Amino acid sequence: MSIKPQHYDLIKKPVITEKATMAQENNAFVFQVAMDATKPQIKEAVENIFSVKVKAVNTTITKGKAKKFRGRAGERSDKKKAYVTLEAGNSIDVSTGL
Repeated sequence: MSIKPQHYDLIKKPVITEKATMAQENNAFVFQVAMDATKPQIKEAVENIFSVKVKAVNTTITKGKAKKFRGRAGERSDKKKAYVTLEAGNSIDVSTGL
């Protein structure tokens, strides 16, 4: 297995929130991914980048909502998150970055 440049295009950044940190206790890690990324592509990218074995991938899409920015109407962009569950004995240190 080799790391391909498109793997870094799929996985944008790890999500560091209270909920994501609690998921790490169950060996699940959360990443923001590209909107067109599929579960098999996400699994392959995580396995190659971090050298771990992935058990399951679940994805969610958060729709962007209308907000006001400095009094002007604007729209937040849509986001896709991947919850990646690892096999027992594998771990990722998300604090070091991609």
